[in-house]
Order: sequence, then structure tokens, then C-alpha cells
Amino acid sequence: MDHLGPGRVSFLSGRLPSWAQLRVVVVAPSDRLAYDEADWRDAIVVVEAGAIDLECLGGSRQRIVRGDLLWLSGLTLRALHNPGPEPAVLAAVSRRPEADQSARSWYSPPSS
Repeated sequence: MDHLGPGRVSFLSGRLPSWAQLRVVVVAPSDRLAYDEADWRDAIVVVEAGAIDLECLGGSRQRIVRGDLLWLSGLTLRALHNPGPEPAVLAAVSRRPEADQSARSWYSPPSS
């Protein structure tokens, strides 16, 4: 994937720690994905390609675009829409279920 520019992120271009897992979600052009909070629990999400409109329960929408980093857990959303002519690609990184305990060992705070 080409350079995203300052302040933009990609999860597809690097290695993840062993305690992390990557899930890629593709939303076809003009398609809609129903929002299920459980699908996004504990995940940090990057828009890798295209754009997504987040539809709130009240009907308003917020557009997120390639390179945006967000948290989709616990939101009051109805659906995710792809408004564009190309597939929208979301990369979600979360802890592996079996790694909850071992993930704590990857960072050791400096001793005083």
C-alpha cells in the first residue's frame, strides 16, 4: 500500500505482536454492513482503502476515510455503508483471546 501521508496509519503494512490478531473486513461498493458491537469489541480499526459512512441509530452519518484510526466498540450505530465506487477495507487489530494474560508481559515500565 502506498504512503498514506502524515498522521495516517495502516495495519496491513507491518508485523503485529504475537498476542494480536488481525481481521480484515471488506464492504463492497454501495453495500451496507449491519453493526454488531460484538464484531468490534476490543479492536482498533483502520480504514485501509475507500470510505465508510457510520450510520447512527438516529439516522445521521459520519464519514471515515482511508488512513483514519477509530474504535467501533460501544457505539450507537445501525450500520456501516460504503458510499464509494471501490471496496472499502477495514483492518481490525485486537488481542487474541488466549493472549489476554501474556499481553501484559510485552511492556515493562521503567523501574524507579
